[in-house]
Amino acid sequence: MPFRHWDKVLLGEPGREQQLENYRTTIRNMARAGIMMLGHHFMPTYVWRTDLRARGRGGALVTAFDADRVAEGNALAGYKLAPDRPLPGPIDAERMWDNYRVFLEAVLPVAEEVGVRLAVHPDDPPVVAGLGGIARILSSPEGLERAQEPSGGSPAWGLDLCLETVSEMAGRHSIERVIDAFGPTAKIFYIHFRDVQGVAPRFTESFLGEGNYDPPAVLRRLRGVGFDGFIIDDHVPAMIGDEDTWADTASAAYASRGRAHAMGYLEGVLAALDAEDDA
Repeated sequence: MPFRHWDKVLLGEPGREQQLENYRTTIRNMARAGIMMLGHHFMPTYVWRTDLRARGRGGALVTAFDADRVAEGNALAGYKLAPDRPLPGPIDAERMWDNYRVFLEAVLPVAEEVGVRLAVHPDDPPVVAGLGGIARILSSPEGLERAQEPSGGSPAWGLDLCLETVSEMAGRHSIERVIDAFGPTAKIFYIHFRDVQGVAPRFTESFLGEGNYDPPAVLRRLRGVGFDGFIIDDHVPAMIGDEDTWADTASAAYASRGRAHAMGYLEGVLAALDAEDDA
């Protein structure tokens, strides 16, 4: 959702009722068009990186975050979904929780009515202190678990489980906790399958298989809790000859060598797991 379409909802500002009505209209229109899943975040300051051109394995371009460099600003500030206007002064966590409650109470009944599911993305990076003076409430397994409460058990609410973002929290341990907490109740709607090296307050994006978690072990765990949704390789390192996949969302950026590597890696692991099941 473009920032200007729901900035007052995120920030709890006057005018959010009209934006909430527009959001409900969008959900209804999605259902009419047969689009039954809507991903969302709740980060007014959006995804934050301090470097978009760090060097990964083989010289690939990767993103990085270092809390010591936050004062330099967000390297993703020019991205199309990032805030495009000055934001208000500090907003604490309890106000952000209230804003999220208002949002869910307004949109979930319509989502349930038309059968659209809303999948929330964890805060990236997961720094509790907030960025740009605005608290981040979905920055830990505990925060994600608390986010279920205002949903009231709605079948329309669940997770866009971004494995990289959860890996940024506490590596393998946070991933296992979130999968075990949300998987058995079918609250993992879909997955961003990527990873980083290191955890907040500093980390660097990586290729699958060289980050904080073991991809085959994660896929086994997901199968074990009954996950049967879809997987998106999502953002990938930009290999030599690739477009910069953060700064550019054109088709060429997604038809990249880095994406072919990620998809091939996942296909191979899935095939090996299938072979194990058949043995």
